[in-house]
Amino acid sequence: MELHNDSPGVAPGSTEWNREIKPGRGDLAIPTGICENDTELYWRIALEMYRSIADAPASNPVRFIVPVGPVFQYRRFITMVDQLPLDLSGLRLYFMDEYLNEDGSALDPGNPLSFRGFIERELIRALGTRHGFNPDQVFFPDPADPAAYDSRIAADGGIDVCFAGVGINGHLAFNEAPSAADSPSRVIALTEETRVTNGHTALGGDWQRIPRRAVSVGMKSILDSRKLRIYCNRPWQKAVVRKLLFGPVSEAFPASFVRNHPDVALTITADVAASPEPALK
Repeated sequence: MELHNDSPGVAPGSTEWNREIKPGRGDLAIPTGICENDTELYWRIALEMYRSIADAPASNPVRFIVPVGPVFQYRRFITMVDQLPLDLSGLRLYFMDEYLNEDGSALDPGNPLSFRGFIERELIRALGTRHGFNPDQVFFPDPADPAAYDSRIAADGGIDVCFAGVGINGHLAFNEAPSAADSPSRVIALTEETRVTNGHTALGGDWQRIPRRAVSVGMKSILDSRKLRIYCNRPWQKAVVRKLLFGPVSEAFPASFVRNHPDVALTITADVAASPEPALK
């Protein structure tokens, strides 16, 4: 696919930037759906996962890149599969990233901030071996050899669908700005913006406890996915979504590269779609 980094975009504060995002609005760079709230968004992610597996040819593997954030879609996916059984034996889940300790090792799964630990509780243990699922179908990047993650994905035939959120400074996974469209999986120093935002979400504002580094799947593996499905549900993503839809396509906002993907869709909550009117609180 052709990826540009010189699109002029629309300046913050312009009429386009501040307008409410509505279904059918003709100037959106990405097809955008709006759901009522977080709960509906989680169900929509679960349904997209379910349909992607159900629609795949029989016996074919189905490969996803998946996030921890949004977080609560996995229990809903399990509910769907239990109610409407689906063969999961060919499913392969490549999780995006993991926080690292100061020595460069991945957080222990027992750490409350560990993405792997969250997935072990919310997905692996909760699903067990029902419907042909096997914990060996779940992968995380190894900080000791992040390049092996890209090699594994390529050897597996590439990714069918990448599910993702967008960080406050435009990161996909933990590809902090600046990140090129062809950047590989690697260990990344997290910006203060990311640590403060994640500290607000996960630690009640105690952002200093957010690790300083993470291992992340690269932009190349994300953008090479056959489909991209982006989800935004946090109030501060009002600005993020407008940068994604109207800002320049640039390494300075890595998520903007999805604008040139042939099969990308964005789903946001009504709160994110609302006009970002200034107000002191």
